Amino acid sequence: MKALLTNYHQSPQKVRLIANLIRGKSVLAAHSALSYAPQKSSEAIRKLLESAVANAREKGAEPEELIVKTITVNKGTVLRRFMPKARGRAAKYAKTMSIIALELGVNPAAPKAAKNPPAGGAKKAVKKAAKNPPAGGAKPEEAKTEQKSE
Repeated sequence: MKALLTNYHQSPQKVRLIANLIRGKSVLAAHSALSYAPQKSSEAIRKLLESAVANAREKGAEPEELIVKTITVNKGTVLRRFMPKARGRAAKYAKTMSIIALELGVNPAAPKAAKNPPAGGAKKAVKKAAKNPPAGGAKPEEAKTEQKSE
């Protein structure tokens, strides 16, 4: 349930702004947040998230149960360039690339739907109600006998 994007042509500082936006969120919340974020890197991270979800589906996980466990943005390859300046000089600048690693995990608080409901579930609720007396303090059987005796 991992996905990796290497040599993404944007600086890690800019990509981390979006990575911090989705860290720890559910997959559905992260997808909607990335869809409306105006930054350039949000599109690349959204595609990376979809790739990680596809990997999770192959392993049998449901997207509704998944959260963004970890997302890291590291410095990748640096392209060093020169820009011409006045009087025949040149200034160095660097085009830094990013390496984005995304890992999904199962949300422990996600409600797990039971495929087969337990047999006699309604019977258990009735038995529980019979064991616990009503708030009035008297049991229903005692209330009936008191009414008959009067």
